[in-house]
Amino acid sequence: MTKTILLRENKKVTINLKTYFLYLFTILLQTQRKKFLKIHIRLIQTVLSFFCKNIAIQKKITIIIIMSITFLSLFCKTVQSHPHVFIVQYIKISFDDKGLEGFNIQWYFDDMYTSMIVNDYDKNQNKILEKNEVAVIKKEAFSYLSNYNYFIFIKIDNKPFAVKFIKNFSAKLQKGKLIYEFFVPCHVSAIKSAKHIVVATYDPTYYSAVFFAKNSIELLNNANAFEIKTVIKEDKSTLIYFDMINPMALFLDFRIKQ
Repeated sequence: MTKTILLRENKKVTINLKTYFLYLFTILLQTQRKKFLKIHIRLIQTVLSFFCKNIAIQKKITIIIIMSITFLSLFCKTVQSHPHVFIVQYIKISFDDKGLEGFNIQWYFDDMYTSMIVNDYDKNQNKILEKNEVAVIKKEAFSYLSNYNYFIFIKIDNKPFAVKFIKNFSAKLQKGKLIYEFFVPCHVSAIKSAKHIVVATYDPTYYSAVFFAKNSIELLNNANAFEIKTVIKEDKSTLIYFDMINPMALFLDFRIKQ
């Protein structure tokens, strides 16, 4: 349904009402500019005038609409969330004599985030992250990820495995890219039947986006002692970002060689 309405004297605009109210809702979530909102309040009142000639009722409906959208906005701030940091990930799967030992993770960051870290932590600006600088990066720009499972969400035979700590954190600059590397211990003994491991990597807040690099999986150490299958695909059992996105995950099956 469309209506041509008078926005200001001698100026008219044709709008789709459904589209307009959706647009208004988005604007109210994202701005607090009073002058801008006043224009839209006037538009609401003008649109309502097509359906209701009673001024008092128009005002009441306008107030209800504005209050409803404002109330919703208090609980929908994360609607504005979208990736600001982009990470390309490599995983090296490590085995010991008993089975799975854990995962060595490498994250390659985008140019913007790299620049931020270099400006904040490469104190002598020599484009080398030295030991003392890496220690501060870990403390201030990495350790807080423990609140988010370090973005590493593991399931062992469909049961969640909490990543409570990591080992061997390092940070370096390589060809202008910031690289984090760390090890996630995850000990799973091999048996005759296959053990099923899923490693999904994502930021629950969706502030960061993590992508698996092409040919990003490598087997380390004692892998030849086991039968191993790996594939990277969407984890259909997990939904993030308002249940709209299935994160990519490593699916690992392994067992004792028969």
